[in-house]
Amino acid sequence: MRLLAIETATEACSVAILVDGDVRERFEIAPRRHAELALPWAEQLLADAGVAKPQLDAIAVGRGPGAFTGVRLAIALAQGIALALDRPLLPVSTLAALAMRAEGGRIVAAIDARMGEVYLAAFARAGDDVVALGEEVVVKPDAAILPAGDCWHGVGTGFAAGDNALQARMQGRLATVDPQALPHAADVARLGALLFARGGAVAPERIEPAYLRNNVALTIAEQQALRASR
Repeated sequence: MRLLAIETATEACSVAILVDGDVRERFEIAPRRHAELALPWAEQLLADAGVAKPQLDAIAVGRGPGAFTGVRLAIALAQGIALALDRPLLPVSTLAALAMRAEGGRIVAAIDARMGEVYLAAFARAGDDVVALGEEVVVKPDAAILPAGDCWHGVGTGFAAGDNALQARMQGRLATVDPQALPHAADVARLGALLFARGGAVAPERIEPAYLRNNVALTIAEQQALRASR
């Protein structure tokens, strides 16, 4: 199986290629450079792996949640490639990809959503996969409804947001925490391959981004239209 994966929902930009289980990735913390880096990285990874674009079986993409513009960019890039090749998309939760960075069986993944909130979800590890234990939410850290029990493994920038408010709320229940962790396209690729095997591929035009929050970032045209309506 051959997959290209794109993840740009946070300050990190990453692209990966999976070929028969082997994954190669480019990853860099590069705020505001995602559009500049993602496509050249994809081209280079394909060339290095000796894979021509028509040989790809599908395109995996981090569907969010995360920065509005970053999620929108990843999906637009993935859609463009998939449509050009007549290939399906594999929409992967950015929080699930982040959860793959954690050790242990029970994971709380959290991304700093700015504006005093975090994107949050709980997962259970199941072999090479992670299974969601509830819905993905955007919430203030000190108001988060958290899963029961102890020995959770926290991962993601949401644990550093708001003076570590989420860590404080889970005090005594976290076995480990990595507040610097960011989602990687390599994990989007791995989860995408599992999704493909389950028949979870979708047509490019049917992908649904997980913004969780409405109207966070508007295009210049949208901003102008909003001002004109006032």
